[in-house]
Amino acid sequence: MKLRSALGLLFLCSTLAAFGQQGVSHGSWIGSSIGHLFGYGFIFQVAAVIHWSRKRPEAFWLFIIIIGGIIGALAYFLIEGLPDFRNVQRTLRGPGRRKRVHVLRALVIENPSAGNYEELGELLLEEKRYREAKDAFDRALAVRTDSIDPFYRRGIAEFELRDDEAAVADLRRVTAADWKYDFSRAACLLGQALGRLGRTEEAMAVFDRIAQSATGAEPLVSAAQFFAGHGRPADALEIASGIAMRGATMPAYQKRRDRAWLRQAKALQRSLRKKV
Repeated sequence: MKLRSALGLLFLCSTLAAFGQQGVSHGSWIGSSIGHLFGYGFIFQVAAVIHWSRKRPEAFWLFIIIIGGIIGALAYFLIEGLPDFRNVQRTLRGPGRRKRVHVLRALVIENPSAGNYEELGELLLEEKRYREAKDAFDRALAVRTDSIDPFYRRGIAEFELRDDEAAVADLRRVTAADWKYDFSRAACLLGQALGRLGRTEEAMAVFDRIAQSATGAEPLVSAAQFFAGHGRPADALEIASGIAMRGATMPAYQKRRDRAWLRQAKALQRSLRKKV
């Protein structure tokens, strides 16, 4: 259900509830309805519906919010909304992160150590300043190359900059040392970069291995999407169905973390069932 439809249903139910409480013959029912609609309870319900439409948890929550009134909205926020305040906390940490970036920029002038450049690069990655992050990791790797993590972080920046040749070189180095690095996300980005370069056979080999070894939702959904787009709908459907089924038994925190990938898996499953 779209946000506009959900809000319309909420408006209708609230109006009917106010009308039922006041009675048809009562002359002030319109004013009471307006007071009911724009009271704190209704505003709380609207906020809950908007949050639901963006995060898309289980559909039954929408009916709890609409039918349960402010109690239903409160229950929704306590169970589904409260964990998302962590994202708000990360957003609020943004000014502190940017301040630390300024400090590190001054620090690397006096002490251009690999550790300082790596920390600077990680903060710039979080800020999505990918070109600056890549430059920081370049400088860190000019000092030392004994860890695969800077290669992985630089590979992410290169992937986001669509510098796929460079990303493939760094991500191959990472996956050669540890195939499942960062829960197979390094392998997933490697496969996508190879696919964008048109090196389909190499990308297919990477995603085949991901399908056999990965457990995370992101790499598996990426593998299913690649298979679906390259003539292997049956394999894609098998992976997407497995992820969708696994979502039913996932702990709540994991469902929230992988919500976007679970939604993509279900959408892919629906589209592939028509073809297979």
